[in-house]
Amino acid sequence: MRIVVTGAAGHLGRLVVQGLLERVPADGIIAVVRSEEKGVGLEALGVRIAVADYNVPETFEGLFAAGDKVLLISSSEMGRDRVAQHKVVVDAARTSGVALLAYTSAAGTHETPLAEAHRGTEKVLVESGLPYVLLRNNWYSEIFVDGLDRVVEHGVLVRAAGEGRIASATRADYAAGAVAVLTGTGHENRAYELSGDRAWSFAEFAAELGGQTGREIVYTPVEVEAYVDLLTGAGMPALYAEILAGAEASFAKGELAGANGDLARLIGRPTTPIADTIAAALRRDEAGGRRGMAGRAQDRRWDNRRAAHLGCAHGGRTRGRAGGVLHRLHRRQAGGSRLSRRPRRAVAAQQPAEARR
Repeated sequence: MRIVVTGAAGHLGRLVVQGLLERVPADGIIAVVRSEEKGVGLEALGVRIAVADYNVPETFEGLFAAGDKVLLISSSEMGRDRVAQHKVVVDAARTSGVALLAYTSAAGTHETPLAEAHRGTEKVLVESGLPYVLLRNNWYSEIFVDGLDRVVEHGVLVRAAGEGRIASATRADYAAGAVAVLTGTGHENRAYELSGDRAWSFAEFAAELGGQTGREIVYTPVEVEAYVDLLTGAGMPALYAEILAGAEASFAKGELAGANGDLARLIGRPTTPIADTIAAALRRDEAGGRRGMAGRAQDRRWDNRRAAHLGCAHGGRTRGRAGGVLHRLHRRQAGGSRLSRRPRRAVAAQQPAEARR
């Protein structure tokens, strides 16, 4: 039996491959990447490399073999028909007679345009007749900690999630769940709702960040429409602004608050608390030094692939013209009172980045 991981060059895929190496021989793992260049680091681990592209169906012909277990990591290309991309893998897996196909989906309660592609893929997979596992991942905790240095600098966290709670977990947690399914038994034709052990709110997030840094961090909730204005005013493309605002509305409605313990049971340990993810991000920022604003801006440049998720898909750190938008917003909220300069400068820096699987 071989274990095949598609999208293996991404953040989640690499963690899955590393986890598999602790349980199965390297020559029994096939890492599927889009180009030979992307496979260099994985090949150094001793695993087998296959080059295939969701957009080129013929590249998957003959890739799988009867008895394989396959992990289909969802596409992050927002400008593509992601259901069609995933169907390429499902069709190839069915033709080859694989033993199991696991798919990284989105939480079953998540109702946004981002989730539609996951629901469509689930339908294709279930109707294929293949033994399947739906790994319905909640949001990645790492998404929420990018750019914490600027949030701390300005002391304000602006979101449109209200008092909503999010049961996020780390990529390492979700990767461990996928490894448990791929190397275990009895998971066929099941859907796992995977999340962190405890849901948290942005008010709690701000308090935790403040506690760890010794700074006052104020959580400022805004309306979804105002949030879209904020993001587009800061230079974010309208498509992504609408996607992110939709996710915020989903948070506010509690769609991502469920914590049923499935993930902890799969991996045999508690999931990583958001406080630990915050602490790790702060250490990373400190250890990495300050590369300067120009370097950061270059790293956060928008593109389709980095703006996608799960599922959750964010990309880039917004910047630029947010000041006037946030100023008008706070004038409305405070009955015309003037907004201090600190929050106006901060809003462009606190959007989460790099959510690609």
